[in-house]
Amino acid sequence: MSHAIADSMTMIGRSIRLGKRNVDTLIMSIVLPLLMMALFVYVFGGAIDTGTEYINYVVPGIILLCTGYGAASTAMSVTDDMTSGMIDRLRSMPIRGFAVLTGHVVASVARNALSTTIVVGAAVAMGFRPSASPLEWAAAAGLLLLYVLALSWLAAGLGAVAKSVESASALSFFMLFLPYLSSAFVPTHTMPSFLRGISEHEPITPVIETVRGLLTGVPIGDRGWIALAWSVGLLLASFVLATALYRRRVDD
Repeated sequence: MSHAIADSMTMIGRSIRLGKRNVDTLIMSIVLPLLMMALFVYVFGGAIDTGTEYINYVVPGIILLCTGYGAASTAMSVTDDMTSGMIDRLRSMPIRGFAVLTGHVVASVARNALSTTIVVGAAVAMGFRPSASPLEWAAAAGLLLLYVLALSWLAAGLGAVAKSVESASALSFFMLFLPYLSSAFVPTHTMPSFLRGISEHEPITPVIETVRGLLTGVPIGDRGWIALAWSVGLLLASFVLATALYRRRVDD
């Protein structure tokens, strides 16, 4: 266990250092959500009726969009390691295979924490007024952490099977697309019936509704437990899938 922890810490440090050098990815993970938030608040917000200030409605969705983009970039980082010869060098060393993926996932979480903090600060400057208590902020942060971990491990698995960085980017595209089919930007009852069924039963909607309820005081109902179940289930499944795909790729 001590060797596994040491291996993981080494790869975490490596991934964080690489992340600091990959400035364009970090900037885009911040700039893209900010641009999307400005677009929806200042351009579309006046025409969308959510029963409350639109910025208070849309910010939780923007946060999920932000985390999705940050997690998706993990797939490209893993694929770069798989195709650049880095993994071949590690195979000759007594290092645990899952430590490589752990390094990328933890770096993804750190990158997402930074970008999410900046996005929330910008939202407050734009007029976002959360009413959450410290305990509700902690609950929202914990749920987001589970969600980011789940997406990051899923992205790591996709990166392990992708043959190129470009294909890894294509495989992880759905992480950016799914929030648009949820309640992130408009209430689900305004959607066509066939799309409403998808939106109300996909995993992102209960996560968004729970975060929105915790931050703005909207009733959550049973969505909190559903969001928690989705996040934990996706995390476990993604971890098992990612480690299995990585071992299969390395052993080939």
